[in-house]
Amino acid sequence: MSLNTEDQKIITLARSSRARVAASEGAAVRDETGRTYTAAAVALPSLRLSALRLAVAMAVSSGAHKLEGAALVSEAPHVDAGDLAVVRDLGPDAPVFLAAPDGTLRATLAP
Repeated sequence: MSLNTEDQKIITLARSSRARVAASEGAAVRDETGRTYTAAAVALPSLRLSALRLAVAMAVSSGAHKLEGAALVSEAPHVDAGDLAVVRDLGPDAPVFLAAPDGTLRATLAP
């Protein structure tokens, strides 16, 4: 499958977020204005957040009202159902791209 440049960009940003802190996963989302928000998974003794949930939370806290796309970079073979639900709250029509750590697209979850 061929991705457009904006979709490839959020995969690249998700990879960068993951690599920057050596996290288990990285994510990026794009809002209705084209702004992007990136995050890495947080795994502290008292706080655990997936990268995708954190990226969506960052978008919401910055005023985003809709998501146009999301990307998750992870070793996991699938997107967690709870993570997908969070994306669907703001982006019921947004594609969610699951990519391997090397950026290879594994799956596109369409609405």
